[in-house]
Amino acid sequence: MSSIKLKRVGLENDVLQKCSRAKLSTCQDILSKNEVELMKLLDLGLFEVRSVLHTVSRKACPQFLTALEMKKDQSWQFCETGLKDLDLVLKGGLPIATLTEIAGPSGCGKTQFCLMVASKVAHMSVSNKKIPTQSVVYIDTENAFSAERLVEIATSNNPDMCDEDITELASNVHIFFEETCASLLNRLENMEEFLIEKNVKLMVVDSIASLVRKEFDNQLNKNLIERTNLLAKEANILKYLAESFSIPVIVTNQITTRYGKREETEQQEIDADTSEDMETPGEGGYVTAALGNTWSHCVNTRLIVQYLNAPYRQILIAKSPVAPFAAFVYRIQKKGLVLEDEGSQSYKGTDPGLQHIRVRSSLENMG
Repeated sequence: MSSIKLKRVGLENDVLQKCSRAKLSTCQDILSKNEVELMKLLDLGLFEVRSVLHTVSRKACPQFLTALEMKKDQSWQFCETGLKDLDLVLKGGLPIATLTEIAGPSGCGKTQFCLMVASKVAHMSVSNKKIPTQSVVYIDTENAFSAERLVEIATSNNPDMCDEDITELASNVHIFFEETCASLLNRLENMEEFLIEKNVKLMVVDSIASLVRKEFDNQLNKNLIERTNLLAKEANILKYLAESFSIPVIVTNQITTRYGKREETEQQEIDADTSEDMETPGEGGYVTAALGNTWSHCVNTRLIVQYLNAPYRQILIAKSPVAPFAAFVYRIQKKGLVLEDEGSQSYKGTDPGLQHIRVRSSLENMG
């Protein structure tokens, strides 16, 4: 909450101007100073400084609700994915105000899933002119976003769309390309005003793993600590944005190979990164979601996609505050991910940070 911009806390304009000149832009900047420092920086008296601190503290302090208030608030609590059976098990879809991760090997449909949900959200105000324009923020760190595929998914699921509708839908999806950890963090830290200005109802980061795995050598303990701290900071910001603006946030994650017993340390678990197309590892190793056990506890919901016999794939609910462990078989078609008619199947789940993921075998790769 301390990352809230001072523009949003209700300070008077002259105080905001003084804060800007003093290079104070967030609640944290104010709350990290004592009264004497603020008096000098802002050229204010003690009473005025205490008033500023009171206003900022009230805004930065996490708000609380009673269970009854939460139960009564039956507004849009879930974001439908377009996969009806999955939404049914998830009690309506992806929960808003939370962080949802979809993890798995390349080619399994992680980006396709994100494009499906993005097109569905962006289409809502296109199909219903009575509601304000609803936008999507799509942060791409792998150059995987395809505007053509977005439109194909949207038109396949909504065949009555005209050219004007397609243009409007595409205009509702705002893409940011980030190539470094620093640029991604900066983008997230300065996203609030954009979310307000564009009435954003969904945020996607595809992927959260690619940049940190490029920039940090996890063989070095110092880098591992720095990487964990960075991911924790990004998770905190994403959760803050989700909660503050009541939107679902989706992040995609890659896979890794872990060796040794499950009880071993996080460093041992993540020290061998898996090629996205490698076959299932041999004895003593298994494929699971990347970024380690600490990150797995940062997400509220974890969905895992994995390979079955071609052309089929499977999506698992590996972690959810509302749903049981469940598995669904799907294929990737023009509409995006299309579930088979057999519905959901239960499976014996485990710690989401240790859930095994099936990748393509060498024979399937040759085919």
